[in-house]
Amino acid sequence: ILEFVDSKASEERKAWALIEAGYDPSFTGEAYGSVFFQNANHSVRASDRFMQAVEQGEDWTTYEVTTGEAAGTHKARTIFRHMAEAAWICGDPGIQYDTTINDWNPVANTDRQHATNPCSEFSFINDTSCNLASLNLMKFVDADGEFDAEAFRFAARLTITAQEILVDNASYPTPQIEENSHRFRPLGLGYANLGALLMSRGLAYDSDEGRAFAGAVTAIMTGEAYRQSAVIARDHGGAFNDYAINEGPFLRVIGKHRDAAHELDERAAPANLVREARAVWDEALELGESHGYRNAQVSVLAPTGTIAFMMDCDTTGIEPDIALIKYKKLVGEGFLKIVNQTVPAALRRLGYTADEVESIVSHIDETETIEGAAELKPEHLPVFDCAFKPVNGERAINHMGHLKMMGAVQNFLSGAISKTVNLPHEATVEDVEEVYIQAWRLGLKAIALYR
Repeated sequence: ILEFVDSKASEERKAWALIEAGYDPSFTGEAYGSVFFQNANHSVRASDRFMQAVEQGEDWTTYEVTTGEAAGTHKARTIFRHMAEAAWICGDPGIQYDTTINDWNPVANTDRQHATNPCSEFSFINDTSCNLASLNLMKFVDADGEFDAEAFRFAARLTITAQEILVDNASYPTPQIEENSHRFRPLGLGYANLGALLMSRGLAYDSDEGRAFAGAVTAIMTGEAYRQSAVIARDHGGAFNDYAINEGPFLRVIGKHRDAAHELDERAAPANLVREARAVWDEALELGESHGYRNAQVSVLAPTGTIAFMMDCDTTGIEPDIALIKYKKLVGEGFLKIVNQTVPAALRRLGYTADEVESIVSHIDETETIEGAAELKPEHLPVFDCAFKPVNGERAINHMGHLKMMGAVQNFLSGAISKTVNLPHEATVEDVEEVYIQAWRLGLKAIALYR
């Protein structure tokens, strides 16, 4: 286990040595091209018992997978420290919180969930696949700048129906995956552009209001998806194959989602969104109790790194913007300058005049930061905070802001969240440990970070 935990960090050190010796340091260069694990995301699966042993300073015994025999006893904190030190060096390993994952497993009577896809958003039983689709949240902002919940529900209904149709018309890499995809019919509806949506409303990503808004939107999406899955089960072919033996755990998990919807903070989020979220989960549970569900899961939050560009999104998945002005290195040569297009709308929402908006945007173009713009009120700076500190600025979203946003939406997803928790270069190994502990306490299924 410790060899695995340290493996990617050890290869990183080899790459550093090659770079010091003069080899090309780029991600496609000779240094990284000659070391292992550069096309893999490494994660450690940790139970609640392990995390509690870390907190309490207890011993932890590891066991052979094949025989069940004890392999060795260590201080849990020693293993945990190795994980944090390796992640501090190279970002890996991330952690998957096994107890939480399986507490939310709707098909627990078939099997437990052992692993995820490389980005950790698709968490389900072995030999299954996930048909992904993501909605651009900014497309549901109406002419008045308000979020159109009814249109969003319609889009979720329509897209989940299309994904369900695709299950029987797709090709699969192995016979086992094909069989299980037809047995369980798991889907992965998600979204992109959350960061832009919050900014356009004048909400800081790292704020109670921003988190409450994101939670309500995510609850509506997954609630509508499960509601439609129950409708399809009623009208077109019945519930998925293994639903009957999993009805107990399935309805228990749906009930947990519904309870979370009724706990949404209606003081922080728009009241109409909270009402919509509660109503759709009530309907999803009621229909499911009568008809079951066509799909064993319906939602995840994927990274959307490529499709977000195709959909003209300013931000990907659940992420905030990396920076108001970004440069994307092109595969051939040169760079593409990407300017956040949401800033003017956000400034107008916050009450700035056309001349003030023009002046602030010009300041961003010239300095590559909004900090120092003469017309911008200091209390509005957090609205424009990004994941990275700008070259000519000092502000960035604190790492706990990333974790809290994930915590705000996790209970409204069938699967998990592909997201990076960004820490500054100056962050310590202790900061990494704190991220891993707090992610577990917040009830997240998995966490990955970048320093």
